[in-house]
Amino acid sequence: MSESVVVAKEVWKIYGSGETAVPALKGVSVEFQRGEMAAVMGPSGCGKTTLLNCFSGLDDITRGQVTLEGTDIHAMPDRQKSAYRAKRAGFVFQSYNLLPILSAVENVEMPLLACATKPKEARVRASEILQQLGLGDRLNHRPSELSGGQQQRVSLARALVNHPAIVWADEPTGNLDEEGSHQVTDLLRQLNREYHQTMVVVTHDPEVAARCDRTLRMRDGNFVS
Repeated sequence: MSESVVVAKEVWKIYGSGETAVPALKGVSVEFQRGEMAAVMGPSGCGKTTLLNCFSGLDDITRGQVTLEGTDIHAMPDRQKSAYRAKRAGFVFQSYNLLPILSAVENVEMPLLACATKPKEARVRASEILQQLGLGDRLNHRPSELSGGQQQRVSLARALVNHPAIVWADEPTGNLDEEGSHQVTDLLRQLNREYHQTMVVVTHDPEVAARCDRTLRMRDGNFVS
């Protein structure tokens, strides 16, 4: 039986107030199932990244409800919310967001250390997932010594090393060439099937969307199809 991991009900996000108020999300309701890989598409400024930030708890909502694995993420105190994201969520960004002074393996082990994993275990697990993603010979390289595709694979490893229930990906192939985009999309699909994680992928790329289980299209703060 399918299980709804993300459930959003009438979610609104309004920036500003009064005459300057700008609604970015307008009563969005949607569910994502465990193990589903879903694409969210739409023109720039339609609310895709806002949706990802609000659904994951990175940003507050104005009204409505978002439950992750049955728990209202926006009813949690900030510390509990941060702990939940560290243990149960992974994030992949277009800009990679790797710390430049750390090696690949040090970047990847950070979420484990944040969850109080012992340093030796964290290093082993970070090394293993980097090897799985074809970066076994790049463990000690800093981001500046890696190609764009390699940096995005490090970002993927960091997002997945904790085996999160939900992976939020914001334009994960946006800065990559065609070959790099195919590699990262293939890896997302492979890891989604292997670990049965829910993945919500914001993308402009129809080829990325075609690899997902379904595509939701946004316009002006809500889904249109």
